[in-house]
Amino acid sequence: MTDKELRDATERAVSRREPDDLQFLHHHAELPVTRFSQVVDGAIRRIGSTVSWLWIALMAVIVLNVFMKNALGEGRIEFEEIQWHIYSAVFMLGLSYALTADDHVRVDLFYGSFSVRVKAWVDFWGILLLLIPFLALIIWYGVPFVADSFATGERSSSPAGLPYRWVIKSALVIGCLLVLLAALSRLHRIVALLFLGGIAAPPQSAEGG
Repeated sequence: MTDKELRDATERAVSRREPDDLQFLHHHAELPVTRFSQVVDGAIRRIGSTVSWLWIALMAVIVLNVFMKNALGEGRIEFEEIQWHIYSAVFMLGLSYALTADDHVRVDLFYGSFSVRVKAWVDFWGILLLLIPFLALIIWYGVPFVADSFATGERSSSPAGLPYRWVIKSALVIGCLLVLLAALSRLHRIVALLFLGGIAAPPQSAEGG
């Protein structure tokens, strides 16, 4: 990748044409698109788009529960548990989408001002030394965690609560597996930029897929 291409990519990283319009804000590193990342990112985006419909189901359950409590005086513990089950599942299954789109919250003061190459190096070491080991640890201990719940037929501690507790626990493992795939996809793009001479892709709009 030439110095000019790097400078052009850096200038595109944060557009100043319309600074008040979020669709022109590109805080993330622009990375080359590889065949592997196309397959993985495309699948994760489709999963994320599908899972997002569960927010409507969550709102419906909340409205129904509030109506039954206040209008009929009949609260149900099942609805209370379904609410946090759906919320937990959407959160865990949506993490990979956020990483793929690079729209997760970055709690830092300097990343946004870095050049494309420096951003890539930060992401490279962060994914390799922090994110992947962390995910591997959760998956390693999460699988027996779910298996034990399934084997014992674990259910809610409330007498009127939901059965099959292993279903919601499995969202933890599945979510981490998806994040791991998203991390490997991003790592592959970073390697293409840093070591294989890949050219940074143009920025995507807020609606880009």
